[in-house]
Amino acid sequence: MTNVKLEWKRGDWAAYFGLMTNNLTNLLTMMGLLIFVVGIPTEIVYGRIAPAFGMAVLVASVCYAWFGLQLAKETGRKDVTALPSGPSAPSIFTVTFLVLMPVYQQTGDAEFAIQIGLVWCFVEAMILVGGSFLGETIRKMIPRTVLLSCLSGLGLLLLAMNPMLQAFEAPTVSFIVLLLIFINWFGKKPIFARIPTGLLLLVAGTALAWISGLQSPEAIKASMSSFGFNPPSIHVDSFLQGLPHALPYLASAVPLGLANYIFDLENIESAHAAGDEYNTRKVMLTNGLASTLGCLMGNPFPVTVYVGHAGWKAMGASIGYTLASGVTMFIVPLFGLGAFMLAIIPMTAIVPILVFIGVVTANQVVRETPKIEVPVIFICLFPWIANWALTMVNSVMAAAGTTAAKIGPEALAHKGVFYQGLVHLGNGAPLASMLWGCVAIFAIINKPLRGAVAAAVGALLALFGVIHAPMVGFAQGSSLMFVTAYLMMGAMFVVKHVLDRREAASEVATSV
Repeated sequence: MTNVKLEWKRGDWAAYFGLMTNNLTNLLTMMGLLIFVVGIPTEIVYGRIAPAFGMAVLVASVCYAWFGLQLAKETGRKDVTALPSGPSAPSIFTVTFLVLMPVYQQTGDAEFAIQIGLVWCFVEAMILVGGSFLGETIRKMIPRTVLLSCLSGLGLLLLAMNPMLQAFEAPTVSFIVLLLIFINWFGKKPIFARIPTGLLLLVAGTALAWISGLQSPEAIKASMSSFGFNPPSIHVDSFLQGLPHALPYLASAVPLGLANYIFDLENIESAHAAGDEYNTRKVMLTNGLASTLGCLMGNPFPVTVYVGHAGWKAMGASIGYTLASGVTMFIVPLFGLGAFMLAIIPMTAIVPILVFIGVVTANQVVRETPKIEVPVIFICLFPWIANWALTMVNSVMAAAGTTAAKIGPEALAHKGVFYQGLVHLGNGAPLASMLWGCVAIFAIINKPLRGAVAAAVGALLALFGVIHAPMVGFAQGSSLMFVTAYLMMGAMFVVKHVLDRREAASEVATSV
């Protein structure tokens, strides 16, 4: 083992700004949803939830930094990159709209709504803790191509797509930032090489935004109203009070907990593919226990391994960036600095960094995939594309004050919008992506029995509405149609296995 110290490297600057800003955006989104959409009082959001949220991310970041140091000591390498830590972005929306909002609307009791949310978060955390003992086995059972392909869909559609759209809303700022990324991070000969690229991006983007009039001094002044000191405190009593009443609201916790579990597996596999072999059990236990700590301190949102390890590594990041991001995520809600920071540094200067991370995440699977397995990459993308499109369609209809039910699936189909297909393919995207990746790869490499198992798992998930359904429920709606289809697929795999065995036996008999 080698003595290794925590050092701040040139690439840590860029990775820090990218990861910190993305986490900060999630934090501000969470606070905005709770205050302005749900109606949770600001003193609860600023004084309790946000500080506990920051504490959970900090704890996970410290552990990830420690794991990075240990890996560097064990291997003697100086290019180890720590795992990125952050909140589970899908959980922010799920907890808000499926748990906190309906409970608060029904009861008018913000405290009670938060109590139910804490139990929800605890269930999520326990799925990660329990699953940590199987994570390494599952990660080895599912082919690397599938795990990385699922992660590429997550990176492109959930991490990079909306930032790319934001970039095209402010091209006078973002185009230059994107070009600097292409030259310095993708290209062979950097421009302004003496300046750390991350700092160069922020300075250039911020300057262009202020020159273009996209930022204003009034926003800085307005943001100062959120300043204050909000230390996290223990709220075990709130969690215990929510336990007897939470069961009806936990239906969404299981599928999303499984999805977060898959996210962790995919991101850990991505780190392994990049050369940083972290212990799956330790990482998942860290996420589960950090989420539990946040829950007991009043935060209903779990933490996870954040996407983009390959991207942060490509920037030259080491270990310090994830620790610095975690510290920032703790300090910002502690003193109420989030709105102030974004009033100075515009999102248009930052979102191109997320585009880079999404592209590098997708590019990793291209590099690591054998030629015959390349179709699997695109098969795994379809559920993510449908998930993103479904979110956009629903948001547009909500903005117009209508729903798909009011318009009617036939009317939408007449305009080329196959809404039912989006619902079926897009719901449960993390698991559906992995499932179809397994079906495709086992068909391609001729492992029919493993393909039959994958199809059987698909039937089971569909039966309980975990995939292809808008909500969890046993044999509801069109679930049985998908159960039948998956069982038919499994039967076809079994037929293929039998035919292969007969053909092999015939070849042996002929040779004798």
